[in-house]
Amino acid sequence: MAFLKSARSVETVTKTGYHRCDRGLYLQVSRTGTKSWIFRYKSPVTSKQREMGIGSLEVVSLAEARKIAVETRLQLLKGIDPISERKRIKQVNLLKQAKTMTFEEAAEHCIVSKKPEWKNVKHAKQWSNTLKTYAYPVFGKLPISELSTDLVLKALDPIWLSKTETASRIRQRIETVWDWARARNYVEGENPARLRGHLDKLLANPAKVKKVKHHPAVPYKDIYLVIKKLRELIGNTSLALEFMILTATRTGEVRGAKWQEIDLNNAVWTIPEDRMKTQREQRVPLSIRAIDILKSLKSNHNPEDFIFMGGKIGRGLSDGAMLVLLKKMKIGPYTPHGFRSTFRDWAAEEAHQFSNETVELALSHTIRNKTEAAYRRGDQLERRRELMNEWNKYIEKSLSKTHANK
Repeated sequence: MAFLKSARSVETVTKTGYHRCDRGLYLQVSRTGTKSWIFRYKSPVTSKQREMGIGSLEVVSLAEARKIAVETRLQLLKGIDPISERKRIKQVNLLKQAKTMTFEEAAEHCIVSKKPEWKNVKHAKQWSNTLKTYAYPVFGKLPISELSTDLVLKALDPIWLSKTETASRIRQRIETVWDWARARNYVEGENPARLRGHLDKLLANPAKVKKVKHHPAVPYKDIYLVIKKLRELIGNTSLALEFMILTATRTGEVRGAKWQEIDLNNAVWTIPEDRMKTQREQRVPLSIRAIDILKSLKSNHNPEDFIFMGGKIGRGLSDGAMLVLLKKMKIGPYTPHGFRSTFRDWAAEEAHQFSNETVELALSHTIRNKTEAAYRRGDQLERRRELMNEWNKYIEKSLSKTHANK
């Protein structure tokens, strides 16, 4: 190991490895030729050998590196571990910075960092809007380090009983923001918005305050009434809703569908993973009627065009278009999403030849059983094609019976 004494020798050395420059001070030359300072020492706390980076040669000169080495040796004489001390000082500085970072600023940073894992822009807006409405007025301008249980309760108490679901989501979001700040060492201690073992002792159980309301679903034996009314209407919304019923997909998946996702020759609609709730690509087999709907719409469209165009040029159907149409049809208190339950009920009662696994795959449900998920390899496309064709046949048969009875 070469001993480098002068600035000149430090500048000209090219051999890869460690080069001693002073007691405990080394110049490290990497394989790519970059040079940096390393201080080697034995920890007075653990007695283990440690290495502390001092900086690049481009930033720290030999003279400066030797000065730092002297200061570091003095710390060792006092029984202080230099790396641990550096971390402690960094932590203190972060906590000082936290005293000036407001909850609102922390929330904004948190939202930006979480955006990549969210499926759509709408989710980020919901986060921002609910926090602006209920949390910021109470403690948005206060340093996040001062967030307390009392402040969290002050924001949640007024809506916990009247808007329980909204309040639960706000609590979760406050908890996430605080956890984000703790992960970055801006705050310390227990999360004041945590539920288990904390707020659950102070607030009523959300599940008991308000029962979960499932999406109202049309009884499967009455599905023909919906299809009949839809076919009497003209427009993309009615076709989109029928297409959604036939494919047992979600509203967002249908509204966002583009022609480039459709393979008419093989009767398959491939929904990309970034548009799926499960974050996995889904191949949807298309029945005869579903194909007919697509053919009735396809006319010199670009692959990037939405299949079911909305009122504005280049835009798909709006978020609430199908729900508005259902309300106008006056067939009951149903929602578009409820038709997935209609399909599920039909499969359970009328399609005994298909396994539960096939039906779950058709609904693109996430497999909660990790063992089952590990062994599930294929997507049963052809088996699901048979299932969706049976669903199509059931609907058409129900419609034909009503015509025959007239």
